[in-house]
Formats: sequence, C-alpha cells, structure tokens
Amino acid sequence: MKKLLLVFTLLSSFAIFSQSKSFEISGILKAADTKEALESATIYLERLKDSSVVTYTISDKEGKFKLENSTYDNTLNLYISYVGYKTFLKEITIDKKEIDLKTIYMAVDDNQLGEVLIKSKAPITIKKDTLEFNVSSFKTKKDASVEDLLKKLPGVEVDDEGQITVNGKPVNKILVNGKPFFGDDPTITTRNLTKEIIEKVQIVDTKTKSEAFSGEEGDKENKTINLTIKEENNKGQFGRVSAGKGTDDRWEFAGLINFFDNDRRLSVLAGGNNTNSPGFSFGEIQKMFGGGNSISVSSNGAFSIDGRSFGGGQGIVTSKNVGANYADVLSKGVDISADYFYTESDSENETKVDRENILPDTRFFTNSRGKSLSDNSNHSFNSEFDIEIDSTFLVNIRPSFRFGLSQQISENSEETFDINNNLSNSSSVSNFSESTVRNFSNDIDVTKRFGDKGSFLKFNFETQFNRTDRESFLRSETLIEDPNEEDILRDQFTESESKFNRLRLGSTFRLPLIPKTFFIDAKISHLSDNRNNVNSTFDIDTNTDQYSLFNTELSTDFRFFNIRTTPSLDLVYRKDDWSFSLETGYVFRTLENRDQLRPELSLKETFEAVELGSNFFFKFSDKASMYGGYSLSNRPPEISQLQPFQDVSDPLNTVTGNPNLEPANSHSLYTGYNSFDFQKGTGFYSYLNLDITNNQVVARTTVNNNFVRNTTYTNVNGNYRVSGSMSYSKKVKLDSVRELNIRVGTWGNMSRNVNFNNDIQFASRNVSFTPNMRLTFNWKKVLEISPNYRVSFTRNTFNLPDFEDQEFLSHNLRINTALFVPKKFEWRNDINYNYNPNVAPGFQRSVWFWNSTLAYSFLNDKATVTLKAYDLLNQNNNARRSANANFIQDTQSTVLRRFFMLSFSYKFNSLGDKGKVNDGPMFFF
Repeated sequence: MKKLLLVFTLLSSFAIFSQSKSFEISGILKAADTKEALESATIYLERLKDSSVVTYTISDKEGKFKLENSTYDNTLNLYISYVGYKTFLKEITIDKKEIDLKTIYMAVDDNQLGEVLIKSKAPITIKKDTLEFNVSSFKTKKDASVEDLLKKLPGVEVDDEGQITVNGKPVNKILVNGKPFFGDDPTITTRNLTKEIIEKVQIVDTKTKSEAFSGEEGDKENKTINLTIKEENNKGQFGRVSAGKGTDDRWEFAGLINFFDNDRRLSVLAGGNNTNSPGFSFGEIQKMFGGGNSISVSSNGAFSIDGRSFGGGQGIVTSKNVGANYADVLSKGVDISADYFYTESDSENETKVDRENILPDTRFFTNSRGKSLSDNSNHSFNSEFDIEIDSTFLVNIRPSFRFGLSQQISENSEETFDINNNLSNSSSVSNFSESTVRNFSNDIDVTKRFGDKGSFLKFNFETQFNRTDRESFLRSETLIEDPNEEDILRDQFTESESKFNRLRLGSTFRLPLIPKTFFIDAKISHLSDNRNNVNSTFDIDTNTDQYSLFNTELSTDFRFFNIRTTPSLDLVYRKDDWSFSLETGYVFRTLENRDQLRPELSLKETFEAVELGSNFFFKFSDKASMYGGYSLSNRPPEISQLQPFQDVSDPLNTVTGNPNLEPANSHSLYTGYNSFDFQKGTGFYSYLNLDITNNQVVARTTVNNNFVRNTTYTNVNGNYRVSGSMSYSKKVKLDSVRELNIRVGTWGNMSRNVNFNNDIQFASRNVSFTPNMRLTFNWKKVLEISPNYRVSFTRNTFNLPDFEDQEFLSHNLRINTALFVPKKFEWRNDINYNYNPNVAPGFQRSVWFWNSTLAYSFLNDKATVTLKAYDLLNQNNNARRSANANFIQDTQSTVLRRFFMLSFSYKFNSLGDKGKVNDGPMFFF
C-alpha cells in the first residue's frame, strides 16, 4: 500500500508539472515621440489572480527584450515601465511557445487628467545611478529577514559572514530611510530587520553627504544600500528577544526593540554569550563560527567582528554589550543620527607555534608556547548632524568618543634549536598589564554650491585626540647555551603614556569649464600629526623589593611630528555613460623626532614628491561597465625605522633605525569589467591590479651563532605585485519552484619581493592561484543546498641556490543546507571540510567542521525554539601553515569545541497602518 501511495504521489507530481506551459515573449521598445530605442526599461509579467510577479527582464541597448519562463495560467498581465513614460499594460494569452509583440511604442507621461492609474509596481527600476528593487515583487519565506530578501535580488550576493556584493562590488554602507542604523556593521540591519516593513531597496555608488550634496561622483568601487520603510510601518514598535542554554556551560541572550515614529527612530539592543558570537546575535548558525573571516584580533588583543570592537581577546571569548541608536529630524533642515555602545569581553587562549627559520647556509628551529587571559570594556559614542542652511549650503558634523579599559595576563616560552637539534637558547616571559584608552574625534564638512552649473566650494576639518595610559609588570629570563654569552634576566615595571593628536584641513573649489560636464578642481590639504610616547621602565631593587631603579636603556621619551601639505589640481570630465579624471599634486612633508632622553638621536627630515592620480569609468549599457586608473603615491619611512635608537626590548632581537632611508614610491595600475544580464541571469566580474614599488623599506637582519638577531632597515628596488580575479555566475530556472545558481571564479597573485636573509640580499617570487566553484539549488519552500569548493595552489621560488623552492596545496569544501519541511520546521547545516597536507607532524591536516540547527516556529511564527549543535563531530581546529623566504611556520590556538544549545526567541510587532499603532503586547528590557 505504501509503495502504491508513493507511485501515485510521483505520478501526480509529474502530472502537475506537465500542465506547466513554457513561453518566450519578445519585442522591441521605442519612444513614441523620438522613435529611439528605450534601454533599461523594466518588462514584467503578473498573474491576474494575485498580482504576483511571474518573471521580469530589462531591455537592452537596442530596446529588445525577451521573457522566458513557464506558468500554469492561461493569461498573464504584461507591464512595461520606463521613467518619464506611461506604464504599458497588455493582457497576454499564453497559447503558444513563442509570442512576438513586435515593436511597442511607449507614450510620454504628460500627467494628463483622466489618465488610467496603474498601481502595479515594477520589480526593478533603473534611474541613472540608482538601482531600485520593489520588495513586494520578490517572494521569500514568511517573516524573512532583510538578508533573506537580499539573497533573492538579481546581482546581489551575501556570503556566510553577511558581507554583501552587488554586481561584484562590495557594499560598505547600509542606511535605513537614508540614515545609519547602528554604525557600519551591515549584519545588525540585515539580520534583525524583517522584510515585511521594507518597501524598496535602493542601491547607489557610495558617497559622503558632502559629495551627494555637491553633485560629485561617489566611490564607484563600493556600493551603498538604502532601505526605505513602508509608510504604514513608520509608526509603532517591533523587535525580538532570545535566550539559550547549552552544554559545556555555554549560554547566550539577546534583545532588540525598535520604536518608529515617522522621522523619529529609536532602537535599543542588548546581548551576551560565551560562544564567540557578537553579543547582539540571535543565535543564527551563520554567526557561530568563532574564527570565520568576519572575526579579527588586532595586535593589542582587540576582538572585533565585521569591523565593530567587542573589547578584546583571542581563543574563547565571552562578550556582553548594550547599545542604542537614535535618528530624528530636529527641525526643518536639521537631521541627527547617533549611536552608543557599551561592550565588555574576557577571553582565554593558548597558542602553539613551530617555526623553521631559513638561512642561506643552514636552518634553525623555534618552538613557542603561550597562554593569555584578557578582560576588556569599551564605551563608544558616534553621532552625525546634517544642517542644511538653505538649498545650496550644507554643514555635516560627525563627533565620536571612545573610552576603554583592559587587563591582560600572558605567559610565553620559547626554545631555539640548531639543525642538529641542539638547544641554542631559550626564554620565558610572564606579563601583566592594564591600559586605559581615550579617543575623541570630530569631522566637519562645509559645502556651498554656486548656481546650477556644478560649481561649489567645500571645506573639511578633521580633529583627533587619543591618549593611552598603560602599566605593566614583566618578568623574563633569556638563557644562552653558549658559556661565553651572558643570560638576560629581567624583573621590571613600566609606566607608559602615549598621546596622538591630529589636525587635517582640506578645501576644494570646483570651477565648471563646460557646465555640468567638464570641471577643474583646485585642492589643498594639510595634515599635522603630533605623537608623544613616554615609556618609563624601572628594574626591581632586590634590597628594598621595590621597582625603583630607572632603566635608561629600556625607557623612551619621543616626540614625533608628521606635517604634510599638498596642493593639487584635478580635471574631471563626466558624461552619463563615461567619466574621466586626472589629478596632480605636490607633497611637502616634514618628519621630526625629538628624543628627550637621548638628544643626540633627535632627527628631522624633509621630503618632497610628485603624486599623480587618474581614473576612468565607461558604461557600455546599464548591464556592463568598465573602470580603471593609475596612481603614483609617496610613502615616507616610519619614524621607528628612521631613528638610530637601539630597541633592546626583545633580548633575542635588537632593532636599530636607519636615518638615511628614502621614501618609497609606488605605481599602481588597475582595471576591471563588470557585467550583469537580467534577461539571461548571468554575471561576469573581473579585476586586475599591478603595483610596482621603488625604494621599498625592508628589514635587514643578521643572525649570530647563537641565533640572536640584529635588525636594521634599508631601501630596495624591484618589488612588484600583480593580482586579479574573475567570476562568472548564472541563474538557471528549472521550473516555477526550482532554480539553480552557478558561480565559478578564480583569484590569482604573482609578486616579486627583494629582502635580506642574514645580511644576504635575495629575491623571491610568489605565485598563488585559487579557483573556486559554488552551486546553489533552491526548491521554493522545501530545500536549499549550496556546496562551495575551492583549492589553493602556492609556489615560492628564490634566486639563492641554497634556498629550496616551496609548494603548498590546500582544499576547502563547504556545504550549506536548509530544509523547510515539514511545515513550521527549519533544519540548517553548515559543513566545512579543510585539508592541508603541508602542515608539520603534530598538527592536524584535515578536519570536518559541522554546525547544525533545528528550529520550530509557533504562535503565528512569532516564537521559535531552536536546538543548535556546534562542531557536531568535535574536530574543530585552526592549524595553519604560512611561509615566506625567511621561515615556514605552523600555528594552532584555542578554538571553541562541540556543544549543544536549546534557545527560545520571540518576535513582536505593533506597527500600524498609515501611522496608526496596533494594539498588542509591549516589551521592554
């Protein structure tokens, strides 16, 4: 009986699909008044029954279009939309495979009385530099997030860390009704706002407020997404709360509430966890990895995800935070947006590093082991004021403040062996430090437009004041096996004070040579950096057991000045389909270092150089564009590289600056091509970059018989780097409910680097190549599966006969799945396999990393119970191999291991119709 039922079900399914009728509707669009072809008009089909969009396309440069799909309906409504022309409507009978509509003439929209109003909205509208999507035209699961919506938009891709690209270009800013929503982290917006409140998604080139106001071109290599809220959803409250408890004493909680009152908007969030996720995550499996590309740790231990700091630490991090965002129109022409965050975190980490050090005539090996604990807290406040004095005068003010406290305890040990495995030296270090950081900055842009030909005058004022106070206790011993060398023992207290002040001034005056088309920009910029570093180190007095013996050798008192003035001229030519600019400037720079402890080492250097820049942009059509440019830039040496002071803080490596260094000059040439065809659902993106650097500053190190190093700096020529990438994507609609997205691509790099190894100059060439492929199969409301595979090849070659060439190979396979049946259930898996055959013995070469989550929704999908499994196979590790001409290194550190967690979340929404607030439960923190 069960077999008969299965056969009957399959036959029924085939019968249903057999009723689906394929069609191909084509035609040509022309303007009724000029008879010219209309490019980038939106053509779409809607069902008569429910006005849902069946398919859509965009007309090409010749006005041609083609709609291909299948449907169960006998008739469909055809709409054609183009800015400045009346919307065209025609009922199409699907009675044959190919339907040719010949030439359609679009009538000019003259807003005459009695015109028939067509309420249906085009899925896509192209308005010069703005790409606009009508949200209601793109079907997603119920209660979908903005991120779920973006994944459905053509040309838009969202990776596993939430980073967004549009037609191959990254999105670096997301706005809500034109204003920031919790700073620059896009995932707070995309993963916590729901699709149901959004009316349109607008995509433009990224611009500052001043650039948009003055009419300048923006950053064509980055995109901004603006989410417009539906009028009826601009008043009310909505949000989400969540909490979870798991094995291995894992826990999480989060809450977000939003109050919208037309122009006024207030959002508050709070959260915390010990699962290496940002504290405001609601337990999404995509944010649970604790080591993905979006997580980074700075040199001072600051822990950040997607660019937002969460205190500090590596390894396993426990974080908590609370924040608020406010936006409002204070009065006519005065807008404000502001956010505040308090974050705290503590972490624990253990590291293991095995390094093979390469010398021209031998090898030596260094094994390091370390442990660290850190505790951090941070307050940050950011705000922005837009003051429009009148329609031609804008003032933009952006003050920001940060205050942080941190504590860190670390223990490290290291042993060095010669090629015969004989111990040469060893060291152990324990350190305790406390730091206080205060930062204040303020940017002011003043923009005044003159007339309507494109002339403007713009001023920019940037100020920054940073101060860091630090106290640290250090105990270390460095033991040299050679009896002729002395061991180095230290027991010290160091009090540090670092101040950094910056003043940056700039102005631009634009004079139109041809109104709105050809301009000359006269610019001048001035930068003044003032840095004061004081490190007072005291050795312990064994007689009094007090840190009272001032150590001049390890103490510093530097005052550093970096002053730069750059006048420049810029020619800009801009048309609708292409633009070009050429800029030349002359740099006057002064670097000065005043050494209060060693006046004889004070230093003052002046540099002058020409800087050049040019770029072009050409749009073949609204589907394809090309860009490129060239720049010549000047980069002076760091003051630490210039000053002849001997830094002996590391007993195994003494560093001495070189006051004779020259500035580095870099030539950069780049080009790219992007194309996305709405009709075929294909996209092609490519990029190529060449960098050539002369007078590159490099380290020059000598190693003695005990493998103790002495380092200085020098200039070298002959460094270059060529890098590029390309990708091709295609969407294949299998039928009305199933589709397949295919993406193949590659990234490559070739570089030549001139360096020194034990005072012998050599050149190395690095070639790397990473092809990748991703398939995404989507069965509407049933299944999503996305395998992604990449393989990396790396080869290093050297021009010294005693150096062995190096080859590395690694594989990565990632499979994401989502199952949405039975109804109300959602099962997601993220399976990641890494294979690195090159790591040393003792380091794991291959690993399967599997995260899984099972969710059940109830109470009209407002409530969700989720069971999550992190590292289901308990194999997570982060063993890595890195290599260059000087060493081959294997590293491994603490990672989050397997746990299971049960969590509960609840969504609430009291947004009303046309400004009315619905009755419903209110939630407060």
